[in-house]
Amino acid sequence: MAETEHTTVIRIPEAVAVFDSAEALKAAYWDLRMVGFSRYDISLLAKQEILEEKLGHAYWRAQDLEDDPKAPRAAYVSEEAMGELEGAIAGGFFFLGSYVAMLAMLTPASTLAASIAAIAIGGSPAAVIGTLLARRADHKFRDYYANQIHHGGILMWVRVKDDDKRDLAIKILTEHSGRDVHVHDWSE
Repeated sequence: MAETEHTTVIRIPEAVAVFDSAEALKAAYWDLRMVGFSRYDISLLAKQEILEEKLGHAYWRAQDLEDDPKAPRAAYVSEEAMGELEGAIAGGFFFLGSYVAMLAMLTPASTLAASIAAIAIGGSPAAVIGTLLARRADHKFRDYYANQIHHGGILMWVRVKDDDKRDLAIKILTEHSGRDVHVHDWSE
């Protein structure tokens, strides 16, 4: 017997907009947050791999998915959060390498100079590896936006629980060059 896929639809109205640039999307996100929208109220279209897995096709257009309850969602990730991730990756690898080198050299017979040299030698290659991994994370972030724009724009959905929130979301999305700004009466 074949499995059937179910989509849960919650009856909370949602404003939707399509953006032509990551900068416009980011500005709209922060303005929405400033006026009281929760980060949990705001979502973006999921990355390409998830779309292909869920929808079964590689080609899609933003306009075709903006009102589709089956369109997979993702949380917005800010550049600040990506910067913190990059710092954690690079710093973590540096300290891991330094720690290993320090353990190897901190024996009763080792000198302070030898220990410092071991930390520098062990930490530097690890820091380079950490930096390369951090850059890879940043490229994936930028590729996500480029892919969305290639498919017609970056989709943003905003849950609006009442008329005041609806009007405020529409105003902010429109002010930041959101296209096809409208509200549908459901959210995923």
